[in-house]
Amino acid sequence: MTRLLVVTDAWYPQINGVVRSLDQTAKHLRDMGIAVSFITPSDFKSFPMPGYSEIPLALATKGKLAKMLEGYAFDSLHLATEGPLGWAARALALEKKWQFTTSLHTKFPEYLHKRTRIPVTWSYAMLRKFHNQAASTLVTTQSQKDELARYGITNTRVWLRGVDTEMFRPDGARSPLISEEWPRPLWLNVGRLAVEKNIEAFLQLDLPGTKVVVGSGPEHQRLMAKFPQVKFLGAHQGHDLATIYRSCDCFVFPSLTDTFGLVIVEALASGLPVAAHPVTGPNDIITDPVAGTLDWDLQQACLSAQTLDPRDARQHALGFTWQACTERFRDALVSLDGELL
Repeated sequence: MTRLLVVTDAWYPQINGVVRSLDQTAKHLRDMGIAVSFITPSDFKSFPMPGYSEIPLALATKGKLAKMLEGYAFDSLHLATEGPLGWAARALALEKKWQFTTSLHTKFPEYLHKRTRIPVTWSYAMLRKFHNQAASTLVTTQSQKDELARYGITNTRVWLRGVDTEMFRPDGARSPLISEEWPRPLWLNVGRLAVEKNIEAFLQLDLPGTKVVVGSGPEHQRLMAKFPQVKFLGAHQGHDLATIYRSCDCFVFPSLTDTFGLVIVEALASGLPVAAHPVTGPNDIITDPVAGTLDWDLQQACLSAQTLDPRDARQHALGFTWQACTERFRDALVSLDGELL
């Protein structure tokens, strides 16, 4: 049996697409006969990430990690993130002359620039150093692959994302959090309430009906105070989240900096047409205009998406399976001496 060790700085109790993707991929890898173990911040003392207090950063060093690895038997190593754990594991792997794979989930340079004005070229230089010594780097879409190549990040492979179409579906129980008295249509956004998500572009639109927001983050309190007419439901996941999706009418994704947008395919699977900007992520998912509308004018995208058939949105989502996603991940893995598994 192949034994895979994944080192990641993103893990529960964080709620985001990176964690859900790793968790779902691990479940399907185990079904394929691959044993998967994780090393996460929960294995170390940690401190809250500045500006994102809910994200712990592990106090990890190459020495501490080396001692921990003595208790693991593994044939393949994947470094999922570029945080303290990822860098410590990379240093150890290079010292041991182990081959490894990495993944690049987010537009971290753009996120950092929005918050600190640090030039994106500086951050991409850091990412280039981290990833270019990997056997391959798994990225979310072809658009991201093309963009990273312009910054010198090479040897990338596309690892699409999937959706649980049994959990996220149009039929089933509705959410008790959604009042029947709220004017329709119900415009839904799901995600972190942070400046890089561009959520104000959605909240300030003049749309008929009611705006509904699911998520938490550093912008939560400010946005609630600024937009009192919006229904903020807090963070939800799993079946609770699925009932919220199917209780709404249209999904709005205002982000300009996501690499994929797992919530988009969850919404589509739930029968919600999508309104978004024509950027990386939405461009790679909404490849059929019956599933959603992409427009730089987000207001127009919303009004157009509202007219689409929910059945077409659902049908489009059926093309995104975790099985296919996991097969791409598995095919990229290498042994510690560099052989394909």
